[in-house]
Amino acid sequence: MPWIRIDLSEGRTVEQKQKTAEAVTRALVEHCGCTPETVSIVFNDVSDDNWAFSGKLLSQRGKS
Repeated sequence: MPWIRIDLSEGRTVEQKQKTAEAVTRALVEHCGCTPETVSIVFNDVSDDNWAFSGKLLSQRGKS
């Protein structure tokens, strides 16, 4: 039973998440041989204050 966690910056719409869930599920069914009913996906919306690249928070990018 696949358990998928997708971390995203906040701001994606419900429609975007729905389409992503459908695409990921289809890919797992096709490539892993599981059934759609066994695929579990969790979307984790991460605020810019809680996500960093290269030692800099996304909320601080562009600031001196």
